[in-house]
Amino acid sequence: MAAKRRHFGRVRKLPSGRYQARYPGPDGVLRPAPQTFERKKDAESWLSRKETDIARGDWLDPDAGKVRLGDYGAAWIRERPSLRPRTLVLYEGLLRLHIVPALGELALSEITTPRLRRWRRDLLDAALGPVTVAKAYRLLRAILNTAVTDRLIATNPCQIPGAGQEKSAERPVATLEQVFVIAANVPARYRALVLLACFNSLRWGELAGLARRHIDAKSGTIVVERAVVELTDGSLHFGPPKSTAGVRVVTVPAAILPEITHHLDEYAEKGPDGLLFVGPKGGPLRRSNFQDHWTKALTAAGVEKMHFHDLRHTGNTWAAETGATLRDLMDRMGHATTRAALIYLHKSAGRDQVIADRLSQMIEQSRAPKDDEDDDGQAGALVPVAS
Repeated sequence: MAAKRRHFGRVRKLPSGRYQARYPGPDGVLRPAPQTFERKKDAESWLSRKETDIARGDWLDPDAGKVRLGDYGAAWIRERPSLRPRTLVLYEGLLRLHIVPALGELALSEITTPRLRRWRRDLLDAALGPVTVAKAYRLLRAILNTAVTDRLIATNPCQIPGAGQEKSAERPVATLEQVFVIAANVPARYRALVLLACFNSLRWGELAGLARRHIDAKSGTIVVERAVVELTDGSLHFGPPKSTAGVRVVTVPAAILPEITHHLDEYAEKGPDGLLFVGPKGGPLRRSNFQDHWTKALTAAGVEKMHFHDLRHTGNTWAAETGATLRDLMDRMGHATTRAALIYLHKSAGRDQVIADRLSQMIEQSRAPKDDEDDDGQAGALVPVAS
């Protein structure tokens, strides 16, 4: 049957008895509606809505959303050169491992909220950690937000309440005794690494980035101004900490300062730019070279399920027990704040010294000889400074 002409678009009855609507897009191409209609009136109503969309500038080219998610996601990452190396590694891994395998071949226009619910459920059912699933969802949501901005799709299908929220399991807090057992059971060149991670709330990358010039043994302070990220190709990237608040000065508890001084004398590279921590063969600190030592030390301490980052969590917990305020803790830990400038504890340097002093008192009290021990005090000695 011949199509009936209207002032906008056309409606025709198909041999099946249903009605097809077609309309001219702003580009002049005649396009059919994505579905047919049971009644002619329904087809005409659809054309009226499409005409309104075009008049408002809300029209989207239905062919634009045919780009594959995998291709678009990879381009989305490439087009953000300002991403920090750590973030770049994270995004590339999430896209490659958790998004592309299930969704990468789909066109952007084919991605729907129900499909994303199934994808998320499949990741959780496969025992992928909830935190990783939340990060993958947030990345996908950001990519599809850009697709909306690029007018490739009309709305973002990432509409699952709470899917992007991280709910990390509570991490273990070691005892003082366990921390010193761990420090005593790693090679001597790594003892200071363990102690600073715990008592100065330093991250692995921040520790790997420390040089001699960052340590002032006389004042007992450490300047944290850079961190190391290991990229997927194995190369190491030195750059600023993960946030501007990560640039800070922290005070070393006096009770462990002799261990740090000994480390500087025995194991750190020479010269002001020499790395504080290096491997036995002089190479930069890498997790892969340390993991076996860490595992053995955890076994000796009876805390096999601890991660290295849990030392920082442990130290933060103890610092809070000294009576530190929230502001004190945020400064010491290097957490991001709303302050716009880099602040090196100008307002809280005195409080940071108090935190370090109280931590030192906790250490000394914990390691002091008990009344029923021998007078030689061996049971309460700090980690020896020589192997």
